[in-house]
Amino acid sequence: MKNFIAYNPTKLYFGKNVVSELGKPASAYGNHALLVFGGGSVLRNGSYAAVRMQLEQHGIRITEYSGIKPNPRVEDVRKAAEIGRKQAVDMVVAVGGGSVIDSAKIIAICIAENCDSWELMTGKYNPSRALPLIAVLTLAATGTEMNSAAVLQNRETGQKIGFKHDLNYPALSFLDPAYTLSVPADHTAYGIVDLVAHAMESWFGQGKATLSDRFVIAVIEEAMDVGPALMKQPDHYELRERIMWAATNALNNLTGYGRISGEWGVHALGHVLSFLYDTPHGATLSVIYPAWMKAMRERAGERIRLLGSRLFGTRDMDGTISRLEDFFRELGSPVRCQDAGIEPAKREEILALMNRNRSQGIHFRLTDAEREEILSHAFQTR
Repeated sequence: MKNFIAYNPTKLYFGKNVVSELGKPASAYGNHALLVFGGGSVLRNGSYAAVRMQLEQHGIRITEYSGIKPNPRVEDVRKAAEIGRKQAVDMVVAVGGGSVIDSAKIIAICIAENCDSWELMTGKYNPSRALPLIAVLTLAATGTEMNSAAVLQNRETGQKIGFKHDLNYPALSFLDPAYTLSVPADHTAYGIVDLVAHAMESWFGQGKATLSDRFVIAVIEEAMDVGPALMKQPDHYELRERIMWAATNALNNLTGYGRISGEWGVHALGHVLSFLYDTPHGATLSVIYPAWMKAMRERAGERIRLLGSRLFGTRDMDGTISRLEDFFRELGSPVRCQDAGIEPAKREEILALMNRNRSQGIHFRLTDAEREEILSHAFQTR
């Protein structure tokens, strides 16, 4: 194994009604919060009202920024950070899914540092401080509630990119699975795909870490055990609970300790589809992951065979990829671009942006020809 530092400073509250414990620890950070959220879902599921009540009961003044979009935009982060600076807030409270919490991570740094969010994302600015971030999660998917990563897109530059920094860790995260009971079927499926993809990005990373491998397999097995049942019983609290905890553990560092790096090529390629067509993040992963594995049969063959052996009892690469596609289909997530509403006529546009952005992983660096092959598999008819 590679030498590593195990570090995760987020204090996480998990279970029914845990938001009722939010106000007291929040008050230790100050008396004015910037409350960040997206659309109407947090109003319908009760999370927004519960958070406001906790803040108000503990004497914390509230300034709001709403309208954070899926596939979050840098312009929203800029606007929210400017409001937070003008109002001199002490903390950022994010209520929503990965897009909201990712945005709030960057907002919290940009308020404290008075810096531009895209300069931060692109590494042109090195931050040293951030406002405390309190996250209230309403969608099981990204793991952002307990990690140091954030993703934003910029329409002007044609990019959707990630930024990792220890300042991104939420100080506190509150996970009540009841808030996910009303999540629509398609986004429930995309969240399950996302957590499986996160585990696999660790699996295909660089370096040998046998215990981390076992954690990866356990997370994927949990998703495969629970996911299809949840799609049939979307109002089943225990199934929602299990998926929510699996999503957190898929990307809270647990699966990566001892490795040199994760892979992240599939995410980079999928971001192009999200950027161009606003395709939901999880849907891009269920399309691209099998396609990437088909193109990487030679270079990543032994890891594909070992994955198949652990999950499906087969070392046949084609069989493993087919079983993964079957799982994604069972959830109702697309496995071809056409399934996601992206027609073959868009292929050259997609490839051009993938090549322009040099979309690739950390371990398996891709050539233009390999990106073209992956995209061919993503459009391949059955």
